[in-house]
Amino acid sequence: MSIKKIITFLLLIFSLTTLGQAKKFIRQANRTTDLNKKVELYSQAIELEPENLDALFYRALAKTELGDLSGAAVDYSKIILIKPDPDSYFNRGNIRYSLQEFETAKEDYQKAFELDPLFVDALFSLACVEFDLEDYENAILHYTKVIELQPNYPKVYTLRASAFNALDNFKKAIEDYTYAILIEGTPESYINRGLCLLGINYYKEAYLDFNKALKVDNGNSYAFFFRGTSGLLLGDFDGAIADLNKALSYDSEDFDALLGLAITYLRKDNLNYAKLNFEKAKEVLKIKTDDIEAYKSTFWYQNQYFFFVNKLKELQAL
Repeated sequence: MSIKKIITFLLLIFSLTTLGQAKKFIRQANRTTDLNKKVELYSQAIELEPENLDALFYRALAKTELGDLSGAAVDYSKIILIKPDPDSYFNRGNIRYSLQEFETAKEDYQKAFELDPLFVDALFSLACVEFDLEDYENAILHYTKVIELQPNYPKVYTLRASAFNALDNFKKAIEDYTYAILIEGTPESYINRGLCLLGINYYKEAYLDFNKALKVDNGNSYAFFFRGTSGLLLGDFDGAIADLNKALSYDSEDFDALLGLAITYLRKDNLNYAKLNFEKAKEVLKIKTDDIEAYKSTFWYQNQYFFFVNKLKELQAL
């Protein structure tokens, strides 16, 4: 046998041995539950075979579970450089999303969906990251495509409704909230529609939705608060007091419910109780100023600003 053939033969034997050893490390890693050990074994396989896609992919998964998101992203990037696939793009997109790198996450979700046009999770994630980037038009476009692929997915209708809501297209938003209710009439779905109705001053219709939420779950503290709020705005002060106190029974430091009670008692000319609840709300919020901005974290500031400003001035004068 010539020297050239001997060298070729030896290289072949070495390559087969290396391949077998790499597979052994991967099998051992797949069997262990110790995440650090998994990473170590996959790394040993990768040292022998730097382009072993399985080892890189599994190591990335293990690193993700360990919280090493940057390390996992590097592994997915190596896979993408060698042989791009939708799962690697999607997983890297999830990591970038977790790191709030929304623009690059968006790019990864787009690539994942381009490689697999039936990859609904990638399309859904693309719509969600567009929503977070306040690109509501494209978010609606992609939520609509998700619905075309999976028409009975209530969460997508709810999210598309939120995008319509952000664009002040309240008619479309209410339609989508209604679709979500028809598919799955959960308390949350009724509350979502009720909040949209409340935001456009449809107080009676909002009240009815919060009431329906409580019929599904009579222990829902949010529904009690929002029904109390709509009751206050409708002039049903006694009902509002009962509901807001019920909300407080679940959380005695619910500053929104305390502010709601303060306003309701003010409307009833019960100034002592109005002042008492107002002072409790300020204590919870740690407010020692008359500046309206001190209340910016409250429901009332964010959703009923002009109504709240007027009532706040009256409360501060007590």
